[in-house]
Amino acid sequence: MGAEAPDPSRLHYRRRMRTLHPAYRVTDLGASVVFYTALGYGQVGRVDLGEGASLTMLKFPSDEFVALELVHRPGDGTVDIGTGFSHLAVQIDNLKATVEALTQAGLRPGPIELPGGPDGAQTSWLSDPDGYRIELVQWPPGHPDGITAADFPQPAGL
Repeated sequence: MGAEAPDPSRLHYRRRMRTLHPAYRVTDLGASVVFYTALGYGQVGRVDLGEGASLTMLKFPSDEFVALELVHRPGDGTVDIGTGFSHLAVQIDNLKATVEALTQAGLRPGPIELPGGPDGAQTSWLSDPDGYRIELVQWPPGHPDGITAADFPQPAGL
């Protein structure tokens, strides 16, 4: 069956670790910046790497830190995201209004879905210019800002 995962609480060197942000390689930086700006991100800064390559840092206005990095390396050719990446999830306060605003901005979000049933989260999907999928999520009232252990059924006896 394989080795057991170590207990994270015993890995003292990892106590201050956290995920910072994903970095997407993009083919057309301008189109990607327009897309993510329409989604609500703002540009924090850009690092010029030479030969037209750059790193563009984005965040939502309410974020304290960079939430997404766009990696533009024209010399590497067109982006092929392959099958190893699934999606980026973005929390939304009002999904219906967001879908309407994104549609008005020329983006193509999908219909609002209820994957957890009528009392669960509402979602809508769209893709950026390179094909990266983005899941827009509106949590039900009273739900924490993210997925927690309470979102999963606990086996009897635990």
